[in-house]
Amino acid sequence: MPAYILRFDDFELDPAAFELRRAGRVVRLEHIPLTLLFLLVEHRGCLVTREEILERVWGKDVFLDADNAINTAVRKIRLALKDNPEKPRFLHTVPAMGYRFDAQIVEPTAAAAPVAALPTTPPGDTAADQQQRGWVRLWVALAAVLLLIVLVARPYFSRHSRLSSGKVMLVVVPFVNMNDDPPQDYFADGMTEEMISQLGSLDPAHLGVIARTSAMQYKGAHKDAAQISRELGVNYLLEGSVRREGNRVRVTAQLIQSGDQTHLWADSFDRDLNDILKLQSDVARAIASKIQLTLSQQTEKRLASTSPVNAEAHEAYLQGLQAGNLRSKESSERSIAEFQRAIAVDHSYALAYAGLARTYSLAPVSGTLTSLEAMPKAREAAMRALALDDSLAEGHCALAYVKAHFEYDWPAADREFRRALELNPSYAYGHFFYSNSYLSPNGRHDEAIAEIKKAIGFDPFSSPIQSFLGRTLLWARRYDEALAQLQKSSQLFPNVAIDHERLAHLYTYLGKFEDAIAEETKARLLSGEDPKLAIRKEDELRQAFAAQGSRGYWLKLLKLSHETNNPPEAYSTTYGFAIIYSRLGAKEQAFASLEQAYAERQGAMTELGVEPAFDPLRSDPRFQSLLFRVGLSH
Repeated sequence: MPAYILRFDDFELDPAAFELRRAGRVVRLEHIPLTLLFLLVEHRGCLVTREEILERVWGKDVFLDADNAINTAVRKIRLALKDNPEKPRFLHTVPAMGYRFDAQIVEPTAAAAPVAALPTTPPGDTAADQQQRGWVRLWVALAAVLLLIVLVARPYFSRHSRLSSGKVMLVVVPFVNMNDDPPQDYFADGMTEEMISQLGSLDPAHLGVIARTSAMQYKGAHKDAAQISRELGVNYLLEGSVRREGNRVRVTAQLIQSGDQTHLWADSFDRDLNDILKLQSDVARAIASKIQLTLSQQTEKRLASTSPVNAEAHEAYLQGLQAGNLRSKESSERSIAEFQRAIAVDHSYALAYAGLARTYSLAPVSGTLTSLEAMPKAREAAMRALALDDSLAEGHCALAYVKAHFEYDWPAADREFRRALELNPSYAYGHFFYSNSYLSPNGRHDEAIAEIKKAIGFDPFSSPIQSFLGRTLLWARRYDEALAQLQKSSQLFPNVAIDHERLAHLYTYLGKFEDAIAEETKARLLSGEDPKLAIRKEDELRQAFAAQGSRGYWLKLLKLSHETNNPPEAYSTTYGFAIIYSRLGAKEQAFASLEQAYAERQGAMTELGVEPAFDPLRSDPRFQSLLFRVGLSH
């Protein structure tokens, strides 16, 4: 390539570094779109036909759908240049022919000067010296050829060795909203989430799919396929875009092999919104074919029998998904309303019932509803979802959660969790809840830790899962490991309050009350508490600890826990009060609080058997009675 830099607008193309930069910063663009951009700029002002693009960028051996491959590369260029296809500044489409790059190029600027060529025969060399160096050059050349062969072959052997040993991994990179209308992002995000769910159940023995939370980290990130693959450890990437026009939707998708960034497949689909589920099934089938998955007869039948969906109900369902993923009290209320709207439009919409069941089951966590209010509704919605479609992993998981935290029916909870993971082994939250809602409460700590680590494998950028691993280790009394994990989680997600609240709890078990007080304050500040008020409470805790030691700390914390402003998982429930009373040695008050928590069906009652704070109470018959009623006595 030429050794000079091409400048247009505030962009720079550097052929020597093979980079696109804007205002001096590298703009992430994958190899193929960047190669195409160099080609277009090289022929600026002239038409470059689609045939020329295919031959120059991909070569003569073009894969299945070349037109869509070109369209996808052009779309990525436009996104990188922020070039509106309706009113392009740089890249113009010549209909049915090709593309023309029309930007004014500033006079090319020389890049770093190349190193001067070395003389081929240094002065004073003998013929023997030249012959020896010739052999050296030959061996170097042979080594280079061998290295090239290894590099080319490695993706193939790596992929097939993974297939033979178990699963390959895939990530659905967030679909791009091509409507240039941010309020419509929920539709593209919903398409991403639905494709994750669809692909996760294709061939569970051989394909694992990265979960939504981690996949969404790449929304608008402009990272190339190689970088995403490295960060997530995946073998394949599915990329796509969504454009809605009235009751029609156009989806473009392409599958990339991460080892060498080969584009294995690309296609576009124009459908009515009613056929969106059929569209997703078609994409899933194409991917299964390209990565050589073996689909069961049941899966084939499911993909082939996809029914139309009511467009209005589906839109409400996607709105419900988006709101539910925000995990706040307000968003939980909005999620419930949207799922109910979807069901009102279509009473047979199983996915909407499953979404409603999950939102209801987690409503006590967000403070939207009490357990007594939410759990019966979660149970009803989950059972309705499964009556309509027993293959929904989300429905089985929501029902399992109710069986564990509300009904204390542990055999049923185990059965439902296992069924959810059988249907979709890539379901990160299925592994997560099986760990903390069944295995840990039953004292199966090694299995619980292994299970939550599986969840992290599918969803490494999930702050709830990373944080809960710390809590799982605490319940196993592996305090040093719990400390390391919670510190790691707080570094990965510096603005999440719950990590610091859990660190505060852990430090009290380690006898480090000064550290506990500092973490408690961080949790309060990150929860949005007024800084002056948070600092005042910190001073009060420090003074109480200085005056009376740990007893002073717990007495002051008990008082603070009865106030309204407290971080998530602060000891501000009757179950939390029981923990403080137990730490104070006040058994009667502790049992009174536990009885009230049991009557309220608080979700934390399932932690009764593993919470270290209750060790002083375990020999008391009243504690054994509570364990029996919660189904945890063995």
